[in-house]
Amino acid sequence: MQYTAREKDAKSPDGQLFLSLEPIIRGMGMSLVEINVFQSKGAVRVRAVVYKDGVTGVDDCSKVHRSIVPRLDLAFPGQDLYLEVSSPGIDRLIKDANEFVHYVGKGVNCYRTDISDWTAGILLAADERKIELQGEGGVIALPYEIIAKARLKGGL
Repeated sequence: MQYTAREKDAKSPDGQLFLSLEPIIRGMGMSLVEINVFQSKGAVRVRAVVYKDGVTGVDDCSKVHRSIVPRLDLAFPGQDLYLEVSSPGIDRLIKDANEFVHYVGKGVNCYRTDISDWTAGILLAADERKIELQGEGGVIALPYEIIAKARLKGGL
């Protein structure tokens, strides 16, 4: 996997839904990290991952659920709908470069292709080209092209 800062594609169902729901969730003081839409057993299944600074709890997920169900009913009229809203979790696999901005100040563990090893630290910054980690040896900049895999680390 190579990390890239992808634009949300307004033509894809997931991208359209992300662009539609993100302002609602942002208005609640949270971020929409990821959304997936798929068909299963005749129903539309939607999985949303939301994040807020501090702890994203069950109450936060419930509020988001209640707030976005009406929009989903409009997006998928007459279809059985199943919605799952969750937090990223303390050991989340970071799937996209766009996710890093949500986790500034959190512990991150990155597998680097240039040294074939893991680098851990506190995420200080993220932009469209790289992240910066505060590790044991100081601040290190990691361009996305050398990050093969990244996870949140709850213990850092």
